[in-house]
Amino acid sequence: MNKPITVISVVGPTASGKTRLAVELAKHYEGEIISADSMQIYRGMNIATAKPDSEEMQGIPHHLMDFLPPDGTYSVAMFVEDAKRCIFDISGRGKLPIIAGGTGLYVDSLLGNIRFEGEGRDEKLTSELWDEYNADGIEPLLEKLRQVDSEAAERLAPGRNPKRVIRALEFYKTTGKTITEQINESRLIPSPFKAVKIGLNFTDRQRLYDRIDLRVDSMLERGLIEEAKEVLNSPLSSTSSMAIGYKELAPYINGEASLEACVEKLKRETRRYAKRQLTWFRRDKEINWLYADDYNSFEELFAEAVKVTDKGLVYG
Repeated sequence: MNKPITVISVVGPTASGKTRLAVELAKHYEGEIISADSMQIYRGMNIATAKPDSEEMQGIPHHLMDFLPPDGTYSVAMFVEDAKRCIFDISGRGKLPIIAGGTGLYVDSLLGNIRFEGEGRDEKLTSELWDEYNADGIEPLLEKLRQVDSEAAERLAPGRNPKRVIRALEFYKTTGKTITEQINESRLIPSPFKAVKIGLNFTDRQRLYDRIDLRVDSMLERGLIEEAKEVLNSPLSSTSSMAIGYKELAPYINGEASLEACVEKLKRETRRYAKRQLTWFRRDKEINWLYADDYNSFEELFAEAVKVTDKGLVYG
């Protein structure tokens, strides 16, 4: 068996500072970044998704970002295949691949070597399940999933992402196998990657929430409302329509609610999303957590991240 390719993984909730840390690590280790963000893949969805601009990228190549129209379909299976190609390419050029992003399913499926070959699809069934969701919400679908795959239901319940719940039901009904069985079978095959995992968080949760509020205020100053108008008037896929930052502003854009009320809802939904991200990532015992408010400066945090990474690269 070939020696596994070493990668760095930087994860954490939204507004925790993943982008800055990943860029500095890439500069330090001569690396390139692969985005693991299910919304930053879409063109034109820049401000709401906190897509880094050229100044924030600091010349570091970023892959799997800004390449799909908002109505384009993209799945975790597609991400895994695309990200693998990026990793092999980056490593083959003597650079260090760095996975950075907050979509836990993307990161776990890639690093856990989850395979999706032969995945069943049934567009009619999917459409019916989406109709059920639009009529009755997520709970009935989660209950259906609990009846056939309780582990998947437990895993997906915190995120309450209808696309993933519907996909798990579709997979079972079209293949006769639960998505949990598929994941477990995949994990019998060793991963081609050895990951040094770093997670960013805050000891004081309010510090993270304050950063989220400030980020939303900054997004508004940079033109989020205009971007929301454009995106909401464009055809969207089932994935892109889930992006936080647009639907929350729709009542204001349509003259149905005040800007203040919509902004407060946006901040609240973003905080809830951060909590769901943390719930997901905390299950991974291999993540080395760094708490940003334990350090006096970003430089101190970065120095600790380098220590953790160096240790992983040597002893992992």
